[in-house]
Amino acid sequence: MANMRLAGKVVLVTGAASGMGRVAICMFAEQGANVIAADIDERSLHDAVNEVGAAHAEAILPVTGNVAVADDVARMIDAGMDRFGKLNVLYNNAGIMPDEDTSVVETDEATWERVLDVNLKSIYLVCKHGIPHLIEAGGGSVINIASFVALIGCTVPQDAYTASKGGVLSLTRSLAVQYGRHGVRANAICPGPILTPLMETLFASEEEKMKRLDRIPLGRFGRAEDIVWAGVFLASDESAWMTGSQFVVDGGITVNYF
Repeated sequence: MANMRLAGKVVLVTGAASGMGRVAICMFAEQGANVIAADIDERSLHDAVNEVGAAHAEAILPVTGNVAVADDVARMIDAGMDRFGKLNVLYNNAGIMPDEDTSVVETDEATWERVLDVNLKSIYLVCKHGIPHLIEAGGGSVINIASFVALIGCTVPQDAYTASKGGVLSLTRSLAVQYGRHGVRANAICPGPILTPLMETLFASEEEKMKRLDRIPLGRFGRAEDIVWAGVFLASDESAWMTGSQFVVDGGITVNYF
């Protein structure tokens, strides 16, 4: 147990069924945490939990619901409290970036509202119902997944997504100021481009993919693990004097002018 950085902690992970969330529940459990794994997709969620393996199966509680619906969020957190008795970390990972989200001129209102609901309103709801439990536990860590596009403009617009992630950064700063005196820290992670199967489909050709890769000083796209290791640090006591920050994990893309 000595080498487990999250031993004794209970972590809520939203968007746990796929992508970075799926990796997060596995890595957090391997680091000794009990994990409340929340997602709207019940089948994929249970597949994700099964992937964690028998060694950590007892540490994972799958809970199904919509993170943009207050009653669902309250129910998921209550289920975690019933199972584990406390809550130490909120890992707000759930997010969407639908194809219909383009420029403000072209994006319809329904898409705009859906993106803001999942990407930003969900964090409000998770914090609303979760922070009182963090305070009750003597403090804790709120980790919000933002994006590098919250820091720079993009020639391929995803304006609802970009606006939602900018909102995540502002909300994170406000949470840090409000709840620091209660021992609750709030930080945001800004991932750069993470190479997922979905991202692969965005490139028309290998040439187009390499052109985008040239923008990243470290010479590769990110992996989910690159982001989750930052999450492990922010969830652990190693980051005890860190709050209100934008933790940029992007291979250097946001500092590359040409």
